[in-house]
Order: sequence, then C-alpha cells, then structure tokens
Amino acid sequence: MNSQRSLVILGSTGSIGTQAVDVVRRNRSRFAVRAISAAGNHAALLAQQAFELGVDTVGVARATAAEDVILHLRAEAARRGIREIPKVLAGPTATTELAALPVDVVLNGVDGSIGLAATVACLRAGTRLALANKESLIAGGTWVAHMAAPGQLVPVDSEHSAMAQCLRAGRREEVSRFILTASGGPFRGRNRADLRDVTLADALAHPTWSMGTSVTLNSANLINKGLELIEAHLLFDVPPDDIVVVVHPSSEVHSMVEYADGSTIAQASPPDMRMPIALALGWPDRVSGAQPSFDWSSARSWVFEPLDDDAFPAVRLAREVAGAGGVAPAAYNAANEQAQAAFIDGRIGFLDVVDIVEASVRRLGANHDLERPGTSLEQILEFERVARSTADDLIADWPNSGAAQS
Repeated sequence: MNSQRSLVILGSTGSIGTQAVDVVRRNRSRFAVRAISAAGNHAALLAQQAFELGVDTVGVARATAAEDVILHLRAEAARRGIREIPKVLAGPTATTELAALPVDVVLNGVDGSIGLAATVACLRAGTRLALANKESLIAGGTWVAHMAAPGQLVPVDSEHSAMAQCLRAGRREEVSRFILTASGGPFRGRNRADLRDVTLADALAHPTWSMGTSVTLNSANLINKGLELIEAHLLFDVPPDDIVVVVHPSSEVHSMVEYADGSTIAQASPPDMRMPIALALGWPDRVSGAQPSFDWSSARSWVFEPLDDDAFPAVRLAREVAGAGGVAPAAYNAANEQAQAAFIDGRIGFLDVVDIVEASVRRLGANHDLERPGTSLEQILEFERVARSTADDLIADWPNSGAAQS
C-alpha cells in the first residue's frame, strides 16, 4: 500500500497545473496538496482549487493580483460555509517560498525561466522535484543539473518521462541513443517558403495537444523540441549528438531509447499529460488509472519521418548550444521568450523568431564566454537579463519588424 504523499503545485491554474489537480482529485489516498501558486490571472479558479484541495497556503506571484485572489477566497469560503481562508503569500518570492516547504514532492508547472528560482529552492531543500518547467533547467544548465541528488529530479514532459521509463529496460552503459519524438506541429510537411506568411492564429492551431500559448507557439516552430533536446542532454547526461529527433504526427510514441544490441524500447500511450504528471508525482510507482489506455480492438498505425532542418532549424541550433554547454542554452531560451513575445505582438514574423534566437546566440557568443557555466542564481539571472536585452535590440532593428499578424 502506497503512503500518501504531500505536494506543492506551482502554476496550479495553468495547463499542467489543472491536470495535476485532476490527478490529485481522483487519487485522494495517494496525494494531499499543502500549497498551490499561480500568477494571479485566474483568481476564481485559484480560489476554487484552494478549497477543493484543502491547502494551507496560496501563493500569488503578481502582487497586484493578491487583493482579487483574497476576495475570491473569501467568496468561495462563504459559499462553502467555511470561516477561515488559506494563508496568502504575494509577490515575486511567493512561488520560491512555497517551493522550499517541507513536503514530499514539488511540481514546478510555472511557465518560462521565471521558474528557475523555485527549482533551485526545491533542490536546495532536498525535496523531490517533478519538473514541468524545462526552461529553469535549461537556464540553470549544469549548475542546476548537478545540484540535484540522484532521483531528486523527475521529468514531467511526456518525452522525458518516456525516456526515463525506457531506461528501466537496461543498464545506462548499454544505451546507444535517445530518440526524441516530435509531432511536427501544425506546419509538418511545409517548406521554409510556405512558412513566411504564417499568422499567430495559424501557429496556435496545434493538431494534437491542447496547451498554453507559449508551449503551443514553441511547438509550431519546433523551438520546444530544441528545448527538449537540451533538457534530455542535461537530465540524462547524454551527448547532444546521441539524441535523434524524429517526427511522429500522432504523438502516441512519446520517445524511445535505443540500446547497444540494436533493441529500441518505446513508451507509448494516448496523448494525455495526466499519465506523466501522475508518474512524476508518484515516482517510481505508477498511479492506476491515471489516463485511458489504447483501444487495441481498433486498427492503428504509427508513422515516423525525418525532421526537415531547413524548414525547422531550431533543433539544429539547440544541438549546437547544448554541445557548447555553459550559459549557451540560457541564451537560446531567453532570446526565444523575447522573440516569441514580439511575434505575439505582431512586431516580427513567424520565421523571424528562430532567426532572432540564432542571431542573439551569435552576438552573445562574440561578447561572452558562453561555454562557461553559471555558478549562482544571481549570475544566471544577470546573464538572462543581458540575453533578453540583446534579443530586444535585434528585434527593434530586425528587417521585418512591424510585420502585421492577424
């Protein structure tokens, strides 16, 4: 019988967070949530989650949203006939404070590299980290990866969860290659010229997954797959050249591990994030009924295609920065966050995003030793600030800046 685990869920109102809440909802005997946090954009949902889960503390990263969250907590308490509301922590350090609480597992589902401080706080506290916030590992690089004790860092991304499961089939020294699968996004099969006039609406129309805006856009230009390649390199200490990316449109084989004897072990399941979330929370034990399984009474086929590096150069660039190590991956990630925001605002075109990321990495490399690892949170955050500023300067002067997006 598995004992109940205490949890903190960071980013509880986002895509990963709401699915984690669903996992807990259906597994009360396995998990109890002590605290949740969110940016504060969905105050009503945050209040509902707080009382449904029975948390002690609610974190609000955006201090200006704290009053609205408290009002919704009071209204929800009154509706339920409860006198007390949970303690509320507000401001930029709220998430980090919750990440350091003495619990069994912290799920970091915060969007973007803003989750780095929480990742560091959790690892320093010695708590197991269920990591959905890949950007914090990528920004922190080897400094964060080496901070984690064996078994302390458990991936939530479906691809890395799949790799971790496939690694159970043999000894680490028997592994030959890691095979990272990609859906190909909404533009699979198009060449670079076809992508020149892509709009924001086009890029948000993912054919397989329902995700937040940032992840969906990253999937459209395969920046997300580049980030996942870097994450796999750091998580499993595997050379970037030993990570192969293949396009698999149905997203049912989530990744594979190839062994030295020619055997390839694949992890397959319907495209649903609840299973990898549940596995990360219960690791190394599985959670029964986390998601539906395949209906094997119906015919199905799996297609795998090579990646078009010309149309989608983000993966090639990611392999390069992963090989460089140091703060190069942080430059890749920070520049992408700025370029993506510019695309959303209509200041640059779709193809410009990856081009600006590459130009940012090149410019930063000319002025900084990108291969030198970060040595502190403050140093990494300062480098990120420089990387964002560099990307912003490029965006302002970009030839196609001001391109209209519909």
